[in-house]
Amino acid sequence: MTQTFDAIVIGAGQAGPSLAGRLTAAGMQVALIERHLFGGTCVNTGCMPTKTLVASAYAAHLARRGAEYGIASEGPIGIDMQRVKARADTVSTNARTNVEKWLRGMDGLTVIKGHARFKGPDVVQVGESLLTAPRIFINVGGRANVPDMPGVDTVDYLTNTSILKLDTVPRHLIVIGGSYIGLEFAQMYRRFGAEVTVVEMAPRLIAREDEDVSEAVREILTDEGITVRPSAMCIGFKPHADGVAVDVDCTSGAPMVVGSHVLLAVGRRPNTDDLGLDQAGVAVDARGYIAVDDTLATNVAGIWALGDCNGRGAFTHTAYNDYEIAAANLLDGDSRRVSERLLGYALYIDPPLGRVGLTETEALKSGRKILVSKRPMTRVGRAIERGETKGFIKIVADADSKQILGAAVLGVTGDEVIHGILNMMNARAAYPTLQWAVPVHPTVSELIPTLLGDLQPVN
Repeated sequence: MTQTFDAIVIGAGQAGPSLAGRLTAAGMQVALIERHLFGGTCVNTGCMPTKTLVASAYAAHLARRGAEYGIASEGPIGIDMQRVKARADTVSTNARTNVEKWLRGMDGLTVIKGHARFKGPDVVQVGESLLTAPRIFINVGGRANVPDMPGVDTVDYLTNTSILKLDTVPRHLIVIGGSYIGLEFAQMYRRFGAEVTVVEMAPRLIAREDEDVSEAVREILTDEGITVRPSAMCIGFKPHADGVAVDVDCTSGAPMVVGSHVLLAVGRRPNTDDLGLDQAGVAVDARGYIAVDDTLATNVAGIWALGDCNGRGAFTHTAYNDYEIAAANLLDGDSRRVSERLLGYALYIDPPLGRVGLTETEALKSGRKILVSKRPMTRVGRAIERGETKGFIKIVADADSKQILGAAVLGVTGDEVIHGILNMMNARAAYPTLQWAVPVHPTVSELIPTLLGDLQPVN
C-alpha cells in the first residue's frame, strides 16, 4: 500500500527540517525521512562538535599563556580529554534531540526513520513502505572522502567523523590535507598536547586563498609547533610498530613520517550513491553530486536537491540558504537564484580567517582595475589589547564601480568582522558608504573604514 503526501523531504540536515516547517505551515502533508542522525553534518560531526572542541583547545592555549596577562598558575596545564569529548558530545546530543523533538511535534509532518530509495520520479521506498508525492526534496549531505592512496586500506585511519570519538590525546597526529577541516583539527590537537604534522600535496596550505593568507596561516601553525610538509606528491601508508608510516615526497625534510594516528582530511563526497537516483532519472555529475539549476531543481520535474549533495555549496549556511531559496520560489511567489548568493566562509583556526567574495588573485585575473588595502593586526588596538596580534585584514575593491569585491580578515574575531563587509557587498553599496561610517571603539571592525580610505591601485 502506498502512502500519499504533498511533499517528501529526504534528510534532516540544515535545509530539510526548516523546509518541512514551511511546507506544513502552508497546509501540506509532508513526510520527512532520516536514516541516521537528525541535524545532519553540522549538528553531529561538523560545526557544533568541532567548534566546541576548538573552544576547549583555545581555553588550554590561553591558560598556558596566563603569565603574559599577569595571571599566575602553578604547574603545567592538564588536558582531561574524556571531559573535553563529553562536552562536545553534550552539545551535539542536545542539538540533535531538539531537532528531532521539533520535527516530531510538527503538525502535518510524518517523521520516518529509515533508508530512502527512489523507485520512480515520484515514489520513494523506505523498508517495506512506499511513499509518493508530487514534490520531493533531497537533503542527504555528504561524508569524508577516502582517496585511493597507496596502502590506505592497510592501516587504521581517522576521518572528521571518527576522530570525534577519541577520548585520549594522540601521541603524534598526522593530518593528510592542508585545508579547512585538516587545519582546524591540526591546531586543536596540538593545543591538546599532541605532536602534529600536516601533509599537503599542494605547494602551500589552503591553496584557494591568496598566497599571503596561506603563508600567514602557515606561520600561525608552525609558531605553535606544528610541522607542515607541503608538496607531498607521493603520499602512501603502511603499518609501523609505532602506528602508521606515511610516505611523503617533499621538497625538503624526511621522506617518511611515523605517527600514532592519521587523519584523512582530503575533501568530501555526497551521500548520493545509494538513493536509487537512476530509478528516478535524476542526473548526477562525475563526482556524484546531483545536478541542479539555479533554483535547485534537478533535471526531473518535481525533484529538488538541497545542501551539500548538490555541489553548489559546502557549508551549513549555504544549505540553509538553499532552503530559503526553495521556499521563497515555491511558497512566496519570489524568484531567488543560487547564482545571486554572495558566499562568505571561515577557517576556524585561532585566530580565525573570515572570507567573502573574490581573492586578490581572482580579482586581478578578472581584468578589472582593482584597489587593495591591507593592515596587519599588530596595528589594530583591539588585537594589541588582547595580546592576539597575528594576521591581517585585506580588502579588494573595483576602482571603477567602487564596489567591494572581496575581503580577508585573518585575526582575532575575523569570522565576525567579515560580516560588516559581507553585508555591504550584499547590499551592493559603494565602499565610501562604509568608509564614512562611525564604528564603535575599541573593536577590530573599527579599522574597516580606515582600510577603505587607504585603498591603492595594484594594476
